[in-house]
Amino acid sequence: MLDFFTIFSKGGIVLWCFQGAGVTESFTGPVNALIRSVILQERSGNNSFTHEKLSLKYKLDNEFELIFVVGFQKILTLTYVDKFIDDVQLHFRDRYKNELEQKGALKLLNNSFEFEDDFKVLLRDAEESSKVRSPAQMRSFKESEKSQKTVKSMIETKGGDKGKEQGGKKSKNTKKEAPAAEPAKGDQSKASPPGQKMVENGNQGLTADEIMQKKREEFFRKRMVGTAEKPSHSKSPKPQKPREKQMRVWDMGGSSTKNLDYSERNGDGSSNGGEQNQEAQIDLGMQPSSMKGDLLSVDYESSEEEEMEEEDEEVVVSETSKTSSKKGGGFGGMFGMLKGLVGSKSLSREDMEPVLEKMRDHLIAKNVAADIASQLCDSVAKKLEGKVMGTFTTVASTVKQALQDSLVQILQPKRRVDILRDVMEAQSQRRPFVITFCGVNGVGKSTNLAKISYWLIENGFTVLIAACDTFRAGAVEQLRTHQRRLNSLHPPEKHGGRPVVQLYEKGYGKDAAGIAMEAIAYARNQAFDVVLVDTAGRMQDNAPLMTALAKLIAVNMPDLVLFVGEALVGNEAVDQLVKFNQALADHSMSDKPRLIDGIVLTKFDTIDDKMGAAISMTYITGQPIVFVGTGQTYNDLRSLNARAVVSALMKA
Repeated sequence: MLDFFTIFSKGGIVLWCFQGAGVTESFTGPVNALIRSVILQERSGNNSFTHEKLSLKYKLDNEFELIFVVGFQKILTLTYVDKFIDDVQLHFRDRYKNELEQKGALKLLNNSFEFEDDFKVLLRDAEESSKVRSPAQMRSFKESEKSQKTVKSMIETKGGDKGKEQGGKKSKNTKKEAPAAEPAKGDQSKASPPGQKMVENGNQGLTADEIMQKKREEFFRKRMVGTAEKPSHSKSPKPQKPREKQMRVWDMGGSSTKNLDYSERNGDGSSNGGEQNQEAQIDLGMQPSSMKGDLLSVDYESSEEEEMEEEDEEVVVSETSKTSSKKGGGFGGMFGMLKGLVGSKSLSREDMEPVLEKMRDHLIAKNVAADIASQLCDSVAKKLEGKVMGTFTTVASTVKQALQDSLVQILQPKRRVDILRDVMEAQSQRRPFVITFCGVNGVGKSTNLAKISYWLIENGFTVLIAACDTFRAGAVEQLRTHQRRLNSLHPPEKHGGRPVVQLYEKGYGKDAAGIAMEAIAYARNQAFDVVLVDTAGRMQDNAPLMTALAKLIAVNMPDLVLFVGEALVGNEAVDQLVKFNQALADHSMSDKPRLIDGIVLTKFDTIDDKMGAAISMTYITGQPIVFVGTGQTYNDLRSLNARAVVSALMKA
């Protein structure tokens, strides 16, 4: 039934393995895929993984740094696998505890782990237990308890048993008579002697005089509390003044209103002496700076808030230690505080649950999609469960550090997308390097395409822009404006009389896939280095437009497919990327469809520290964020700095 079972360390040393009868294929491929796609990418929230025809289940042992992996055919539904892998872990740990406690790879290699007999016994027990638990047959109606009951006994009324026996009208009469019966009880209590005990309204074992005295005291106490609370409510605390947003100073905004006054100038824009010099200086100031080489990374400036956060954490720790000392006395409180700090025990899920709940809420508040925040916290819990804490470290700091490392690992790509290197490689093959941009409406595809064009021109490449957005009014004119401005920044005279940017367009209402194919052929004939394909914005639920996009990518096979998404989205990022990838996979004509290769994150300058969209997008696709748009000029293009983003994301 099982194809294989393997036990290996996190350092990559296989301690023991088992291969099922009749299985000839090696299990190294599926296990390596599991390590690359799940364990190294911090996606261990779910303990199952599918690779081709195999379904893999795994369990992490964080105390001894071990991984237990079982593989079986995907079409099988083996209900005993989860319990079986737990049993194997416990038996292996118990049997080889002394050998596993010896640190070092060489000591693990020198030890021999003979576990086959125990494994076969456990496997046989698990298979037999699954056979014993056959589905229970449904009872007939006569065998059920419901058949023994009468219809009359199943009718529930408020009046109790008497209400069941009597009709509806009688029960109403009893309700009306009930208030009349209460004064009679009161008369009996008055008639009873003061020494006689009564049971009334929960005052058990009190005489009538004692009940009266008690009610009088409660009445006066409520009045005193009411008068004491009134003055406190009259003076409400002053609301804290929110932190005002600082005015942004634009580089091209002009220093004074005189620069915007054209009333004394001639119609052709010329003016006298000093004014011409001022205008020339302004034009020089408006010129974007050089962007040769690799892009600068996004840096998030650390402020005084981080120091305040650290102080708050210290206050929280001290307050918790004070409360624990109050509860447990002098020595008990000190011992409890040390127990919370000193690494004397292994972490359990119950210890981490309160901290993980706060971390989950914090990530959602920072714009991480809710499902992904939960998966991240589950992955951290599995990573830390059973791990022995370090000396003088709190649970909160351990969990926070583990989550921070996981986020950095997610944002750092599995492969580095080096566009400059790839373009030079395409140059050596005498073909253009093709990049296709796709995304929903209004995220900034055309604007960021122009920024990337400027960056490529600065690095000495020629660019052809293919206007494949034949749907939106003004899309072609927008690209033509960018082309004209880019050519004015890099005049053809400086490049041998050839314009560095050209626009290939066929107007509106045409087939976008055909225009892209013609543009690529034109770029090959005219020896352009890069072709940037601009596509129409489309919502992920629009099936006809998604089919057209999949056709464009399948027919032209670009070197890079970039999804353009804005940093403002939260849960919507997950839906967009999943459906874009699904559409590309469904409408592809090959066995290995082309999916999204990278992400362009736009409007990054508008989100302050709510950078959760970066985490959501990279977690869903597993692809890197190639470019980050940070403004509205050609210079405002950056690469992602994972550690800076995560440090900003983890700030309170």
